[in-house]
Amino acid sequence: MKALALALALAVAVGSVEAQRKKRTEEEVTQTLELPKELPSVTLADCQRLVFHVSPPSARGLLSQQVRDALRNLFQQARGATMVKLRGFVAGSGDVRRLQALVSETFAERRMPLPALSVVRVGALPLEGAQVVLESVAVDRKTLNPNGLAFLSGQAVAAGEPLAPLGPLAEQSLARLGVALGAAGIESADVLRATCYLTVLDDVMALRTRLAKEFPNAALNFVQGQRVLSRSAVQCEAVARLREAAPGPRRFLSPAEAAPRLGFSAVALVGPGRLALSGTQLAFGYGEPEARLAYQRLEKSLEQAGGDLREAVVWNIYPLSAGIGEMAWKVRGEFAGDGQPPAGTAALLEGLASLDAAFAVDVVVVVPGKT
Repeated sequence: MKALALALALAVAVGSVEAQRKKRTEEEVTQTLELPKELPSVTLADCQRLVFHVSPPSARGLLSQQVRDALRNLFQQARGATMVKLRGFVAGSGDVRRLQALVSETFAERRMPLPALSVVRVGALPLEGAQVVLESVAVDRKTLNPNGLAFLSGQAVAAGEPLAPLGPLAEQSLARLGVALGAAGIESADVLRATCYLTVLDDVMALRTRLAKEFPNAALNFVQGQRVLSRSAVQCEAVARLREAAPGPRRFLSPAEAAPRLGFSAVALVGPGRLALSGTQLAFGYGEPEARLAYQRLEKSLEQAGGDLREAVVWNIYPLSAGIGEMAWKVRGEFAGDGQPPAGTAALLEGLASLDAAFAVDVVVVVPGKT
């Protein structure tokens, strides 16, 4: 009887140990599968210390690997600068929504502050098999832009023929950017990043060579906005370092030879100070009420960060059609401040992070107060 009792006690003890081990294992699995943290809708940054980079397109692996490789490349380029904003262009069949989770996981692994994220789907990238290209805005340790920055709106040039060569169109777009730069007292060597939206990528290598010569210090990015070739068009935008201090926290210029479409100002000059950079806010639906709701959500996010949508210096719209872009711009006027409109770009794109979305918007806003 004593032996039987001892055996039963031993069995109970072993069972208890096994139960505790199983519980710990289940807890460890649960911790491993913890959901990634949500990225901030708005981040704040010192305009004087911003630096801009673009990841090179890669065809290695699927979307997850390409995103991680792109982020690894951006970390190397940043050299310790803190990334506050990413803009992702996704091509192919990969799930656009995965980008947010991958960014969150990667930054959490490195114990870095999470950036705001803008993400859209494009028709193609300038490398077969490439599914993502990332643009980054980071805050460096030292002052790089002592006088502030200039944001140059996308200069869209289109041809009547669907398959017209893009070279002449690109030259016209660059010429208009040149006019805008001249109006702001900036030289081409001051351009820090240039992004071109194209209707086809056949001539992208020649265009890259041309822009590298025009803007020798700029990070360059080229995307095909949509897959359907309804026309030939080029739209290039840029960010540049100011040579002289801007007269006030923000100023807008619109020379007649560089008037962008829809009514954007050609250039927004931003003096030293803080900026709020938002991720993309989606409009779920195709009417004006849905556009207002999107802007109201954006307005609330900015207010929580200390910003005001009426102080926007850049207002980018990512519509699925020209008509949607015009509607989004029209409703924007209800949320704008007095005076000239902001700079920005409205580029037609293939898709967004939700099938129900008609357009997305992101902004750059001047925030009052010291950095």
